[in-house]
Amino acid sequence: MDRQERILVVDDDPELRKLLSDYLTDVGFTGALAADGVQMRRVLERAAPDAIVMDLMLPGTDGLALTREVRAGSNVPILMLSARGEEIDRVVGLEVGADDYLPKPFSPRELLARLRALLRRSQSAAVAPRGTGLVFGPYRLDPDARRLLRNGAEVELSSAEFDLLKVFAERPGRVLSRDVLLDLLKGYERDPFDRTVDIRVARLRRRIEPDPANPVFIRTVRGEGYLFSPRGDRS
Repeated sequence: MDRQERILVVDDDPELRKLLSDYLTDVGFTGALAADGVQMRRVLERAAPDAIVMDLMLPGTDGLALTREVRAGSNVPILMLSARGEEIDRVVGLEVGADDYLPKPFSPRELLARLRALLRRSQSAAVAPRGTGLVFGPYRLDPDARRLLRNGAEVELSSAEFDLLKVFAERPGRVLSRDVLLDLLKGYERDPFDRTVDIRVARLRRRIEPDPANPVFIRTVRGEGYLFSPRGDRS
């Protein structure tokens, strides 16, 4: 590692902040601490962190609103913490821009594993805005015009296929479960046997993958869901 990666911990519990700061330092990171949104903004003004660990329940502005705020100007990985374990909290957190969700109580080793995974995905993510749209491989996705171009030629997609691709392309490197995908695809009915997403993914792969049987853009993560790899590789 050429430099120590910097992790910003935003939590109003001083004991937890110190615990995480000490642990992250011990395993080779540098830590920055904030008890609320005001302190978080001050830290961000000084230097951008490599990742943020954010509590959902904070005094003043809560973690969801702060995540939206960060996302307005940065793609820094965000790991959200919460003592509330309901699925709706996890889904909403991911929807507003968090990259992963860890319920309290948790072990520092699990947090470390999640952080390292987020940092790896962040470093390998290659979807980049160029003019209008999102670029990956030979494709350019234009959300405003609802068009997908491959080397300048339009690729025909159904409305459902376009919506699914947009969800993936806006969240490169994240593992998205079927339930999360259905929540992000507002307006679509749920299938009681949970095959709706699998069918849509299969159709989309036939549109964009060089070999749909061995996908490189929309990869299956066994037991977890799907991951969009914008470089079109298996790293």
